Amino acid sequence: MPTPDLLDPHKEHTLVLVKPDGYQRGLTGEVLKRIEAKGYVLKGLKIKKATVELLTEHYTEHKEKHFFKDLLDYMTSGPIVAAVVEGDRVIEGVRSLMGATNPTLAAPGTIRGDLGRDWGGSAVYNIVHGSDSSTSADREIALWFPELVFHN
Repeated sequence: MPTPDLLDPHKEHTLVLVKPDGYQRGLTGEVLKRIEAKGYVLKGLKIKKATVELLTEHYTEHKEKHFFKDLLDYMTSGPIVAAVVEGDRVIEGVRSLMGATNPTLAAPGTIRGDLGRDWGGSAVYNIVHGSDSSTSADREIALWFPELVFHN
């Protein structure tokens, strides 16, 4: 039986980031409460000021896009809360809880729909990030939580 700080190899995992706007607005508890209320389990949790290097690796698929510098500026503007979340179909479930990327278009009842809005900046301040696939989740968790052990 794995210890509580290890990831269950029979469950799916995702990385959730409460972005600087969510942290600065005191919404971390609300975001995590919604995830836990859905029945998912927090397996790792930390607050950190992300470096440009970490974020460049995290957002590697966006490096050449026009919004990349604004994204880095936004994500380095304050502390981020990083969480590893575990559960069956957790990637799909957390993405559903988050809602559409654009908070103006996100449905009411979702994290972004209820808590986010357009602040008129050059970056999309949308409170939260969740991995979009198991491949992304594995890569992102390894970046943000290298201390967690994966068992296959």
